[in-house]
This record gives sequence, C-alpha cells and structure tokens, in this order.
Amino acid sequence: MTLQTKSQKEISMSLEAVVLPPVIPHRLPRLPTREQVWPAQGEWTYEDYKRLPDDGRRYEIIEGVLYVTAAPNLDHQYTVGEIFAALRTYVRERQLGIVVSTPFEVHLPDIAQPVQPDVLFIVAERAPRPGAEASIGAPDLIVEVLSQSTARTDRLVKFGAYERAGVREYWLVDPRTHSVEVYSLSEEGTYEMLGQHIPGETVESAVLSDLALPVDSLFVQG
Repeated sequence: MTLQTKSQKEISMSLEAVVLPPVIPHRLPRLPTREQVWPAQGEWTYEDYKRLPDDGRRYEIIEGVLYVTAAPNLDHQYTVGEIFAALRTYVRERQLGIVVSTPFEVHLPDIAQPVQPDVLFIVAERAPRPGAEASIGAPDLIVEVLSQSTARTDRLVKFGAYERAGVREYWLVDPRTHSVEVYSLSEEGTYEMLGQHIPGETVESAVLSDLALPVDSLFVQG
C-alpha cells in the first residue's frame, strides 16, 4: 500500500466550511468569588483544568487553549462504542495491551495539560497499572470520531499535537461520510496517510498489523 502525505495546508483547505464554536468565558460556570476568574484563551493551565465541573461536557486544554465539546449525539457514541469493542476484542485475544475509551486522561510528552481521546490503544509493556487515573506518554494508537463541533480540532489541533507527541497511528473517523482515515507516523516524525477507507472496505493498521475492520460495521445504518 502506498503511503500518502497529507499536509496541514491541505487539511485546512478541506475544512473551510467547518466552524469550531469558540469557547465563550461567560458560558463557563461561575466561580465562588469575584477574585477567582477563568483565564484568557492561551493561558489555561492544568490547575485551571482541574477546577472545571463534571457537567457532561468534555474539556481539553492544548497549548493553553481550552476546547469544550458538548455531549455527543447517537451516531458519534455508536461509532465510538463499535470501534472500542472491536479493538478491545482484537487486542485482548492477542494479549497486545489495553484499549480505553473516553473519558480518560492522557498526558502527552511536552504538553502540560491532558487530552481525552475517544479511543486509544497502548502496548502491554507501557500500559497503565490498574487503578491509574491517567496514561502518561504517547499512546500507540489514537482514534477520534468527528462531530460538527470537533472536526476542526481533531483534524488540525490534535493532528499536530499527536504528531509532535509521537503517537504512532491516528485514526479520523467520520460518521457523516462513513469513512476512516488512517495516519501513520513516518521515520521523520510526520503523519502520512496509510489509507482512506469507505463503505465496502476494511480498515487496516500499521500498529495492529493483521487487523481487518469492516467499515460498514462502525456506523449507524439507516
């Protein structure tokens, strides 16, 4: 299979119609006193992150910027569940490591604040111990399922963050188009497209070498 390089410029151009809603400070919960305020975008820290409420939304801070994701819809959660179940079965049968789904914190190298990927795989020798509250270091594979509010973040911000952190493989899964893009980290440390899979095809992986995951099995049909 021929690897294809997909530049950040090409990805950005393909997302011109995608609008990421800004994080508006007044939509965040009020703090106990007037002296305590939420920081400006670009200045968020892990301590600020720990003050955020458990209100059903997903909060992530990347390079000091807060990203807020509303509760996902049925199509998103169905796809996350199917991918998690399929990868967990595959990995467990071969005793390769551990598969985890959100919400679970991942502390990437050189990034002060954690992210929460939809699904991740970590090889056995680096898997978190039982009871761990977070994973430290770059997972071997990360899956993000796109939604209208997260597509730009997943394709641009997280694409770059995972690439810099050394995540070996990154999947972008789109319930709207029923497609799966697989990116593999090259020797130069940049992502190259391993494949773009559509209905009727199977997803292949460099990290999980003999995986054959039918695309049609991952999405709500109707």
